[in-house]
Amino acid sequence: MSTGTLGRAKLAGFALAAAGAALFSTKAIFIKLAYLESASAAQLLAWRMIFSLPFFLVVGAYTLKQRRAAGTPLPGRNILWGAVLNGLIGYYIASLFDFIGLVYITAQLERLVLFTYPIFVMILGWLFFGGRLTKEGIAGAAVTYAGLAVVFGAGVTGAGSTVVAGVSFVLGSALAFAFYQLLAKRFIAAMGSTLFTAVAMSSAALATILHNFIVSGGIAYVSSSYLALAAGTALFATVLPSFLMNAGLARIGPESAAMISTLSPLVTIYLAIVLLGEVFTFADAIGTVLIIGGVGLYTLFDMRTKRAPTARNPD
Repeated sequence: MSTGTLGRAKLAGFALAAAGAALFSTKAIFIKLAYLESASAAQLLAWRMIFSLPFFLVVGAYTLKQRRAAGTPLPGRNILWGAVLNGLIGYYIASLFDFIGLVYITAQLERLVLFTYPIFVMILGWLFFGGRLTKEGIAGAAVTYAGLAVVFGAGVTGAGSTVVAGVSFVLGSALAFAFYQLLAKRFIAAMGSTLFTAVAMSSAALATILHNFIVSGGIAYVSSSYLALAAGTALFATVLPSFLMNAGLARIGPESAAMISTLSPLVTIYLAIVLLGEVFTFADAIGTVLIIGGVGLYTLFDMRTKRAPTARNPD
């Protein structure tokens, strides 16, 4: 591949990853607008998965067909069930906590809290998966949670206990998603990212729909505008950005894509102010800079660590 072609491919990768990150950031906006009609987290999450499920089933079926045609062995039963369970952690439990949290807090605060999940990945990886805890990572975590403390403190002052409840649920969502990412590596290596995503998302979608039937007794009647917002959450904030991010990852790699994802909270903040009329205070600005800066620093140090050659012990 020529230098010019390679440069265009990287530029396209950056554009695709940025578009995916921007679309992912619209999720909270769609949810908050839908909550103006009905603040049922289980119902909205069920509709989101109803609209998303056909896409992931089709992708999964097509991937299996390709594997059979290529003579690639199908994943074993343990791997498949592991992917199903991991999908329940990352896209059922994490999404449910996130949707519940958005009942209580602003879209801006939700996005900032959720954005801290890479720090959880670092800490949980060190505690349970044999990962390293570096001084740079600790510094990034300290900056990130200092920023979260600033925004959280301002929110509690303005809205009281509802902010505590909302932030707690979204932190639970970030924690669950961090576990999902750490566990997913094994299954992606065995199944491939496309098939794993299809299986994980499909299992989470079915669990979410079943959850709503148990809690609400079925799918309640909703307005056409509510359905449009639920469909937007599914298509523009779930399915489409997933494919865009994967296409970007193939061209520029996970480290660069991670750095681009720092745009996501900024897009959410802008849309929340313009479309939802949320207030953006000086404390919010300070906290936002610290949170994005902390996660960005951690990601940057992590990139450098992975690129550096590993020193061998002379003994």
